[in-house]
Amino acid sequence: MDSPAGYGIVSRTLHWLMAACFAWHFAGALLYVTVPEAGVTKLVGSTHFTMGFTLLVLVLLRGAWGLLNIRRRPPHPGRLGHLATMGHLVLYALMILIPSLALLRQYGSGEPFTPYGIPVMRGFEGKIAWMMAPGDLLHSFLGWVLLALILGHVAMALVHRYLWHDDVLGLMTRGRRRRV
Repeated sequence: MDSPAGYGIVSRTLHWLMAACFAWHFAGALLYVTVPEAGVTKLVGSTHFTMGFTLLVLVLLRGAWGLLNIRRRPPHPGRLGHLATMGHLVLYALMILIPSLALLRQYGSGEPFTPYGIPVMRGFEGKIAWMMAPGDLLHSFLGWVLLALILGHVAMALVHRYLWHDDVLGLMTRGRRRRV
């Protein structure tokens, strides 16, 4: 369980597992826009649907776990704490919206969707254009917005650690702040 002194093993594991999945996911996206025909791009790109589905499941689990622990989590006081909370809410909103748009587009395409061999959506003949349009319009753009916010999140963790010396990063690495 989480505590006011730090995040528990479940929160930390979900955070770092998602960080690794996002690193793989965004590496694939960056490869796709820089070297689209490279073998490594095709390898990483071939996992995009499954990884996106995995991230959606992880963010829903992490969100549910966070809500179960909401009264026990480390406090984020003051104006900066409020901004941090708002930033995290935007991250969560995008982490749910982006794969949801992809799932809507996938369904509208008429193609089956079977991550890990699990039939999530059956295919059908034809396409449903209105279901595909939001994903076509927003999925990629919002993905890049999410990457920018994640980089800002990482930058702020480093600012806390190396400029402000308050070891917020320790809450998500060790589960507690370093004793001074």
